[in-house]
Amino acid sequence: MEKFNQLKELVASVEADAEKFYNKNSGAAGTRVRKALQQIKTLAQDIRNEVTEIKNKDK
Repeated sequence: MEKFNQLKELVASVEADAEKFYNKNSGAAGTRVRKALQQIKTLAQDIRNEVTEIKNKDK
């Protein structure tokens, strides 16, 4: 559950940069958004692997 909470915090933290990029056309904010999305992707894959491992452990 710890990684899931990290994922939620990461999504919340990038919200301001996403707004700056889409509404104010800030290129630097776009770079930060892309970096955060890559971190989100990696963390989501870690969570998927963890869920699969826990699910299969019971079998």
